[in-house]
Amino acid sequence: MGEAEESQYDVVVIGTGPGGEGAAMEATKHGRHVAVVERLPQIGGNCTHVGTIPSKSLRSAISRLTEVNSNQHFREAGVSIHLGFRDLRRAASSVIEKQVGMRRSFYDRNNVDVYHGHASFRDNETVVVEMGDGHQKILRARSFVIATGSRPYRPATIDFTHSRVFDSDTILNLDETPRSLTIYGAGVIGCEYASMFRNLGVKLNLVNTRDKLLEFLDDEIIDALSYHMRDTGVRIRHGEVFEKLELLDDCVILHLKSGKQLKSDALLWANGRSGNTDSLALANVGLEADHRGQIAVNANFQTATDHIYAVGDVIGLPALASAAYIQGRFAARHLGNGECADFRMAEIPTGIYTSPEISSLGKTEKELTEARVPYEVGHSMFKNLARAQIVGKPVGMLKLLFHRETLEILGIHCFGTNASEIIHIGQAIMSMPAPHNSLEYFTNTTFNYPTMAEAYRVAALNGFNRL
Repeated sequence: MGEAEESQYDVVVIGTGPGGEGAAMEATKHGRHVAVVERLPQIGGNCTHVGTIPSKSLRSAISRLTEVNSNQHFREAGVSIHLGFRDLRRAASSVIEKQVGMRRSFYDRNNVDVYHGHASFRDNETVVVEMGDGHQKILRARSFVIATGSRPYRPATIDFTHSRVFDSDTILNLDETPRSLTIYGAGVIGCEYASMFRNLGVKLNLVNTRDKLLEFLDDEIIDALSYHMRDTGVRIRHGEVFEKLELLDDCVILHLKSGKQLKSDALLWANGRSGNTDSLALANVGLEADHRGQIAVNANFQTATDHIYAVGDVIGLPALASAAYIQGRFAARHLGNGECADFRMAEIPTGIYTSPEISSLGKTEKELTEARVPYEVGHSMFKNLARAQIVGKPVGMLKLLFHRETLEILGIHCFGTNASEIIHIGQAIMSMPAPHNSLEYFTNTTFNYPTMAEAYRVAALNGFNRL
């Protein structure tokens, strides 16, 4: 094998998920010569291939199937569709292909060199890429952005090679819909998959190691989600801790420290994620990841080695594709000139794709109460909205938290159909300077009728009536 070829760049980005893409595109816009390294054969990272895109495509296919089979008119006409898990997940393949093609065009149009292989740091100015064909490529740069993402956390005591044991990456490879499933871990991923499998009629145990579901959300949203899940047949078990897993040919039995034994066709382990940092040789650049493989950064996404940045899941929370993209752009802007005033990093909306969806922004009631902020609440129940009645999606609500004196919008919490879309109307108003970030915007603005967006007017008027 000959001597490894070397190339010089201004910026090398490791990873082509949302964070890496955001960093690479922003850097090129500022005239930087950029290269990206991707370990997978195609660009897009885990988000495109095993995470956000395939899981949300699967969710959409399941939702359409459920909608048809639960529609009274279709039932009366004798229409009923039965599709297995394998058929449903085919819907994701075409979406992934389109996403990869689109994202590849971004790199091509912006003259970003893409290297497929495993990257590791040799020193502060050099990354070595082990290419798939066995060759090495040496990339030198003045700045680096680590955007390697994360993977499901796998405890050593669990045999993930067993045919009935899955994590959030491998669950998409299920051949058939199981009759029963135990999900260990009730975070965002656990709750999303619980909703999907329950909509397929799977008997489901959701094991939560905490006392409440998704404790970072507003309590009223948590209660609504818990009630709806239980109402659809999900068995939620709070405050439970894993002890051991018994693997049999025809089932798995999850043993909990409380003494409970949960028998099911399969287990989905969804308890945490680990940053993809173990093969980066971070020690060669004076860096160290924590026990979950995550890298510490400052407010500008700089690591302890200040010309090396890290963004996305590899730095921990909020671990959202949307946040990773803007973090990548922020980092690329900062490494160029240190000016990032145009970027809004403080308020990032959550988007949780349970059934129904959840999205929130700003403060919760608990946070405002603890901070002794005088606030009031405005509600809009979806069951009263004409659009929700028309589309047959009455479950949900929009909740506005606002300052009693200034009427400033302090928090927005939505549970129901299209929640992840609805939130952005409120986000735009919250980002305005005072006094334009007021509840009065929603009472004085005309909304199309009938729409789900009308919930803002209803909630605002409801809040005014409480003053």
